[in-house]
Amino acid sequence: MSLWLLFAPAMLALLGGCRSGPVQQRADLLGTTIPASAAAHSVVITPATRWVNVTGGDTVRFVAGGREFGWDFHVSPLVQVFDLNRVAPPGMLGRPLPVYVDPDPNYSIGGDWRAPPR
Repeated sequence: MSLWLLFAPAMLALLGGCRSGPVQQRADLLGTTIPASAAAHSVVITPATRWVNVTGGDTVRFVAGGREFGWDFHVSPLVQVFDLNRVAPPGMLGRPLPVYVDPDPNYSIGGDWRAPPR
């Protein structure tokens, strides 16, 4: 019984330190800024835009409200989605806008990553 009295507070302290909710990726894993003129693709963001799809390795010029910025999506393989506001110039978007990042095909093994296993 006395062992339980020592063990229970220690477990409560450990569980209390656990984070709940989603973990935000480090900004350095999300890619890098580039000159907008160096981008291979352009995306115009309007009020109707609900999300953006890109592929890892893409370079994209984003245009919204008369402003623009460029982003290189050489991201960590762990990055699948993040809020574009994290990398956009402050105040450019004014709302959350998820970016869904498909894996870079240059680093996939065995072809199409979406194909079912054989």
